[in-house]
Amino acid sequence: MSERQRRTLLEDVAREAGVSTASVSRVLNQAPHVSERLKAKVESAVARLGYVPDGSARALASRRIGAIGALVPTLDNPIFGTMADNLERQLKGHDCRLLLATYRYDLDDELQALRTLVQHGVDGIVLIGHEHHDQTYALLQQRQLPFVTSWQTSTTAQGPCIGFDNAAAARQLVQHLLGLGHRRFGIITAPFGQNDRARARLQGFTDTLTAAGCPAPQIEVVDYGIAEGAAACARLLTSDRPPSALLCGNDTLALGALLEAQRRGVRVPNALSITGFDDLPQAAFMTPALTTVSVPAKDIGIQAADALMGWIRHGHRPADITLEAQVKLRQSTGPVPD
Repeated sequence: MSERQRRTLLEDVAREAGVSTASVSRVLNQAPHVSERLKAKVESAVARLGYVPDGSARALASRRIGAIGALVPTLDNPIFGTMADNLERQLKGHDCRLLLATYRYDLDDELQALRTLVQHGVDGIVLIGHEHHDQTYALLQQRQLPFVTSWQTSTTAQGPCIGFDNAAAARQLVQHLLGLGHRRFGIITAPFGQNDRARARLQGFTDTLTAAGCPAPQIEVVDYGIAEGAAACARLLTSDRPPSALLCGNDTLALGALLEAQRRGVRVPNALSITGFDDLPQAAFMTPALTTVSVPAKDIGIQAADALMGWIRHGHRPADITLEAQVKLRQSTGPVPD
């Protein structure tokens, strides 16, 4: 590459294309609502000049690299993919990009991933839930790095919170089943030791059952997966007092339970009611369609992007945002069998 090419600046591209530097920036960052005519002019100028954006120069000039980091437990669960996709789309509208890391519910690994993102100079961080190492929060405070927590409401969160009340949504599911006459319950949940969302859902289930005077539910704690949900369902159905209703902490476990019940010839919902949590795209197309909770994954991504960018640009910590999670009543729940 020639010396002239190395020194080519954003202003040179704008001059070559006959547009403003702001227009060039919008095209290069794939901002929404850019006309095809403008895009063609800028891309043609970029190609002629051999322009490559200088990230280090941008960072020195603005004290920003134009990127937000997000730490998510896993991408195996599509709800986190939905959040990340909408987070990235919204950030593009703010002339910003997304750097994503996963940690498989291992808080030690999350801390290491955060350190890597900080080393890359991200301008802000999105966290899932509120249960993180003290060192994680300490690093964010030491660096004075804007961050938001998400997915679970909290009155004691250390950062701005954008989430919904998992326990309240779980209570609504139980109340629905109680209204159908169910008294014997089984619960299938993912591990909740380092997962405050799973713990809140379980707490919502058990507190509501206790308040209703129901016998203590049988609880299966299993890893996230269809096979794990099926195995847990098998153990519950072959117990001394098999439940008439299963409360599953997520849709994937519920799908496994539903398939296992069908394999055993247990009719759903005639002999067994099953509920999920998340409202994955396939939930409405199961046979029978799954009663579940629709979580606001898309809105969490959008609101997190807007809140962080407002904080970064204006210096004001954003307010907490509580979103709604709606119960979706479908055909997998019915009256208690005689």
